[in-house]
Amino acid sequence: MFRNLFHLKKYFVRYKKSFVWGIIFILFSNIGQVYIPQLIKQGINAIASHTNTDSVLKYVILITITTLVAGVFRFMIRQTIIVTSWKIANDLRHDFWCHLQKLSLRFYQNNSIGNIMSHATNDINAVRSFVGPSVMYTIDNGTKFLMVFVIMVSMNPLLTLYALLPSPFMTFVVYFVMSRVHAKYTKIQEKFADLTARAQENFSGIRVVKSYIREEHEIENYKSESKEYLNRKMDLVKLQAMFIPVFLVIAGLSFIIVLWAGGTQMINGNFTIGELVAFYAYLGMLIWPMISFGWVATMIQQADASMKRLMKIFNEPYEINDSDKTDFSKKEIQGEIELKNVSFRYANNLSFVLNGIDIKIEKGQTVAFIGQTGTGKTSLVNLIPRFYDVTSGEVLIDGINVKNIPIESLRKNIGMVSQENFLFSEKLSSNVTYGLDRIDENVVEKVAGIAQLSKDVENFPKGYDTILGERGITLSGGQKQRSTLARALAIDPKILILDDSFSAVDTNTEEEILKRLKDFMKNRTSIIISHRISTVQDADKIFVLHEGKIAEQGTHDELVNLNGIYADLHKRQLLEEELSVMD
Repeated sequence: MFRNLFHLKKYFVRYKKSFVWGIIFILFSNIGQVYIPQLIKQGINAIASHTNTDSVLKYVILITITTLVAGVFRFMIRQTIIVTSWKIANDLRHDFWCHLQKLSLRFYQNNSIGNIMSHATNDINAVRSFVGPSVMYTIDNGTKFLMVFVIMVSMNPLLTLYALLPSPFMTFVVYFVMSRVHAKYTKIQEKFADLTARAQENFSGIRVVKSYIREEHEIENYKSESKEYLNRKMDLVKLQAMFIPVFLVIAGLSFIIVLWAGGTQMINGNFTIGELVAFYAYLGMLIWPMISFGWVATMIQQADASMKRLMKIFNEPYEINDSDKTDFSKKEIQGEIELKNVSFRYANNLSFVLNGIDIKIEKGQTVAFIGQTGTGKTSLVNLIPRFYDVTSGEVLIDGINVKNIPIESLRKNIGMVSQENFLFSEKLSSNVTYGLDRIDENVVEKVAGIAQLSKDVENFPKGYDTILGERGITLSGGQKQRSTLARALAIDPKILILDDSFSAVDTNTEEEILKRLKDFMKNRTSIIISHRISTVQDADKIFVLHEGKIAEQGTHDELVNLNGIYADLHKRQLLEEELSVMD
């Protein structure tokens, strides 16, 4: 039981001093609290014996001082255990974030953003409740229960037995609720993840929603998801709602029994009124720990369910990682690329995207890949920076298997412009220099000029300091592509990969960019993926991909004369250009 929570051991060890001090403060606070009824007993007995007012005043002062001291220690408990619980939550969230950063792209393909976000918020908060309140109340009420029980037995063993007669019913209620909370809370968290995922997708795709007038449709879908979440939450709330009423009824029975049995003993002269009042006070102290155990048990069940969900991600292996074969002395790469009999598929139950690819790209060479959609062009270039590892075969850079090159060194030397033009909600200059340790204005201006972005920036309200909207929403499609191109150029890469990077750029701007890139690409290995013949025709070598294989390769003229797939594509694009001129 609660085996998932044992994974928190390292955090408890890290802050063991705080927890030790917290336990010490709990003991002192509880000693003060359990001593108060003794003072009350003596004060009431003093009143009953018609003593002078000075004696009564003495007990009033002693009770006040004891209460204040216990209160100070109670404050220190929260300053140690509760504050530490927030520190542990922060450490857990940091470790969770670091782990996510190291997971492969395959993990993100199989897990929704909303699901991951729910882990980082709700699940970690549930675990914090265990580390803080649950641990604090368990130790606090556990020690208080033992202290009070020992004192009650020493005062009147028989009356203590009577007072505890209803307690087995409390144990049954706790067991009944605990056995059901875990499963219900897991379902709640799963539905919350679905709800978060739907919200995230809606906000990201708000343009599509509005374009197709699907606002009402999305409202109904979210309403349905939210209602299901509410229903699952209410199932748990109804279960938890049993606690306090049932426990209060059981506690009421204990008070009734003590009033009857204790009152009888007092009438018979075996118990003083002060002792009866003190016993009542102790019974009140005993009842709350018994009630809180049920509440704490619920929090522990919730935390265990959340920790189980978190551990599912923590246990995700680092698919792409350095190994004991990694040569960490390799800091720079020259740029020679070779793929030897490379085959690749995204999962074992899926068909191969690439089959037996054998190509060699010399250092400083510019090559291009062209082919129909879905022929594996992007999959092929994703193997070079190890976004994925090959299913079989080898990818070599400078004659070394990429698996033996440190990931940091490998990717630091590769500038990649992917099909998805993602920009952060920061300054344009920060986006351009994202791969650098600091913003260098000279670098920004240089690469912006190559990417033909500088003219656009002149019209921006704050130039390169203009804050972009989420995902660069304030920029046009062409501006986004040129911004991401500038970002890749800024790191001064030895290998430059342009994956369909000019699809949103007009042909005239594309020509200007390619002209400026020629100087930049000297002595660099460059790979261009495009559907446009005009983009790839000047490459040193062009590879035509078809059904995951290299169908044709050569220069532009060689491929046109070959009269195959490339030549057919060339004729179609020439015809399209002629028709556009006629229009």
